[in-house]
Amino acid sequence: MTPLILSKFGFSTLTLVDYISLIAATTNAFNGALLARRPDHYKHFTVAGIIILAYAGGIGGGIVRDVLVNRIPSPLINPWYLILCTIAAAAALGIDYYSEQRFKDGLFQFMTAFSLPWYAIVGAQAALSVHLGYAAAVLIGIIATTAGRWIIDVACNVIPKQLVRGEFFVTAAALTGIAYVVCNAALGWSVAVSTVIAFVVGFGFRLASQALGWEEWEPWEPASLTEGEKERKKLGEGLRAELGTRELNRP
Repeated sequence: MTPLILSKFGFSTLTLVDYISLIAATTNAFNGALLARRPDHYKHFTVAGIIILAYAGGIGGGIVRDVLVNRIPSPLINPWYLILCTIAAAAALGIDYYSEQRFKDGLFQFMTAFSLPWYAIVGAQAALSVHLGYAAAVLIGIIATTAGRWIIDVACNVIPKQLVRGEFFVTAAALTGIAYVVCNAALGWSVAVSTVIAFVVGFGFRLASQALGWEEWEPWEPASLTEGEKERKKLGEGLRAELGTRELNRP
């Protein structure tokens, strides 16, 4: 059997869906490495450990997606996944070393909003390509989007983000998948047009949720459990605080 070589996977040979999937993997790997260094997740990980967690965030959702649609996982075939995820992890570690925590918090919030729609789009597209129903396509998009974060949270001994209050993490993935399915399958629009519209829907909703402090609903709870609860920062507060601190420290 001819060994797999990088030239076989030149960028000119990749399809639009391949590019979207690589964007999803790379941006989520970047987020995974930043997440592993956050105080609420960090457990004295080695450099190799952080890279492994970046892989989990970057390709975990794609592997789950491909298994659900009965395909060989793309990262096992195309070497660009591991190459780009490694580069993303290295970039995240560099930013983590040279930046203040407030800047990293703001960057992480923005990047999670930016990366979220890509896997939802590719997940829905993969399900539609094997003739699954519309509901199944949206569900696989949600699973592909959130599986990587689930793996990282469990590895860091943190309650998975899907289960706790936040800025509409799962809902944003669902809206992205619904938008793609409606545009591509119901209206018959092209993959490119459907992707752009679905991305705008998912990214816009997630970004608005972070900027305006919209959060999922939860049942009421005893007052004793809410005392001392850490206030959640809105998108941009960390960045503004960091920039303001740097201005004050200038000679």
